[in-house]
Amino acid sequence: MPTDDDLHRLATETGARLRASHHMLVTAESCTGGWIAKTVTDVAGSSDWFDCGMVVYSYEAKQAMLGVQPQTLETHGAVSRETAIEMVSGALVHSGASIAVAVTGIAGPGGGSEDKPVGTVWVAWKRRGGYARAAVFHFDGDRDAVRRQTVAAALGGIGELPAASGDSAGA
Repeated sequence: MPTDDDLHRLATETGARLRASHHMLVTAESCTGGWIAKTVTDVAGSSDWFDCGMVVYSYEAKQAMLGVQPQTLETHGAVSRETAIEMVSGALVHSGASIAVAVTGIAGPGGGSEDKPVGTVWVAWKRRGGYARAAVFHFDGDRDAVRRQTVAAALGGIGELPAASGDSAGA
């Protein structure tokens, strides 16, 4: 289980990569409720590489703030690859950032189903001008544990984005 120290270390490493490659980060968060942005802004100097964070818990917020299509939510639900990809793309459209991460999931203890049990989380990452990448995770534990693991997965995946031409480091 990622501790506060583990999350701070991940955010610090992510920030160093983003700063070195001259990228700014935006977060679009549902199930984490702003925890990724909080973890990032706990790092001194994060204003060099963090643009903004959007907490979009309801369907309406996802639509209004990120441009997630009602049809996507009706057909696939909030916790889906399709919604995560529209969230991450919308975060870039509605910010000055060049790198985005979006999360949507079921942290529990309720809200799960047979198809989407508690602990199901979709995370998407995108570099401005690139293609979105999304992954589904099935985390164990209580609400806090699911959210902590989501923050760690979201930050960890930023470092796996392919480097754009002109980058001095892979962000």
